[in-house]
Amino acid sequence: MFTLLLQVVAPLLIIALISIPLIPVFLGKVSIKNAKYRVILQVCLFCAVFLGVSLFQFGGYLVNAAEAVTTSNSGFAGSLAQGLGFIAAAVAVSCSSIGAAYAVASSAPAAIGAISENPENFGKAMIFVALAEGCAIYGLLIAILIVNKL
Repeated sequence: MFTLLLQVVAPLLIIALISIPLIPVFLGKVSIKNAKYRVILQVCLFCAVFLGVSLFQFGGYLVNAAEAVTTSNSGFAGSLAQGLGFIAAAVAVSCSSIGAAYAVASSAPAAIGAISENPENFGKAMIFVALAEGCAIYGLLIAILIVNKL
């Protein structure tokens, strides 16, 4: 009974802790003076919530992992290799998205500047921005291929 209560109350408490700094924002009482404090508080609360969720999940994860290994028909399901495959897919998507964001952040302002000087450069400028976005799509395709092999 206690674990069921903890599983219900703990996430609600975590959501309440994350929402507390946002109340003055919705009331319109945020000033520039305390904005830095609120950002630091929000980052600290996020880290605390992440740590709390991680700690709550370890017990259930270990039990579920042991059951998956014993009940699976193939030797690959629920193994370390499958977990590393999912991590590889996540790294492929995240790194390609970060790279694409950096490329778009540097190419889009240059494209806007080129278009403002000469409107005929619109097609050439948008090609460079689209090529930068293509990097994220390639990372997503690689992740899909990795997950399909699992």
